[in-house]
Amino acid sequence: MRKHPDHRQQPIAVWGAPLEAGAGTRGCLMGPASLRTAELIETLETLAPIVIDHGDVTPAPAADFVETPGARALPTVAAWSAALHEAAYAAAKSGATPVFLGGDHSIAFGSISGVARHAQEQDRDVFVIWLDAHADFNTPATSPSGNMHGMPMAYLCGEPGFDAMRGVEPKMPSTATRRPLAPENIFMLGLRSVDPDERDLLSDRGVRAFDMRDFDERGVASIMRDVLEEISSASPNPWVHVSLDVDFLDPDIAPGVGTTVPGGATFREAHLIMEMLCDSNLVSSLDIVELNPFLDKRGKSARLLVDLVASLFGRRIFDRPSRSY
Repeated sequence: MRKHPDHRQQPIAVWGAPLEAGAGTRGCLMGPASLRTAELIETLETLAPIVIDHGDVTPAPAADFVETPGARALPTVAAWSAALHEAAYAAAKSGATPVFLGGDHSIAFGSISGVARHAQEQDRDVFVIWLDAHADFNTPATSPSGNMHGMPMAYLCGEPGFDAMRGVEPKMPSTATRRPLAPENIFMLGLRSVDPDERDLLSDRGVRAFDMRDFDERGVASIMRDVLEEISSASPNPWVHVSLDVDFLDPDIAPGVGTTVPGGATFREAHLIMEMLCDSNLVSSLDIVELNPFLDKRGKSARLLVDLVASLFGRRIFDRPSRSY
């Protein structure tokens, strides 16, 4: 693979997004506070030269957006997304590595569109590594629930039905040629719960999807080597955004999520992914989403997420502290 700048030497800018309106179960709004309580900031400070916790994003006025059939709570989600878009854009433009603490996965409407705006201004190709049990590629027309945490990837790839969200990107043209993401630049790992219409969209658009059977048959290391090689070969200076949903992990090790699906990634599979991402020097921004402390067990999921983020930013296996989960 090509050599890239060492992102681990850049400042880290942390933003919280206590948003739960995009989900079907309440409790995600406590996610950022739970991650901070689990010492995420202190852990990052041992791994990066500068860590700035900007606190929680203040949403734009929800009244600026209109309701859309099939998309529950769109004005609220759009209001948060507009603010996240600006925070992500400013952090990326400053040269920092943006880290966003969710909240439900609808924060990706704003976090990814914001970093993509900066990357496109720099003529950098944007890639997303989506670690999730779900594809989140529904539209208002295909979603069985209407929950917007299941829609950000469809929106970011320019699927129809999101006209009311366009204000989230006030300075980015919404034409098909300037959509935030190209579907073929998305790599989804750990899928095991995808709606039928959503599955058809993934196939039609060319999204690279790896389900848990792929993990079982090929192994995580083989999949990650191929993904990282493809990204590095496709672009001389890619912007790689990692979006980590708690339900990517098996609920036995991470129960603090409202959308549990059995058979998720194991402790070592998840850490290996993070370690390989770290070694690649490709990661430019990060989401950590769907943590629901109300459903967690004594902070078990939050502590595991902090450990995974530490692996992503350079903590070695030998350096990991002994702790009980």
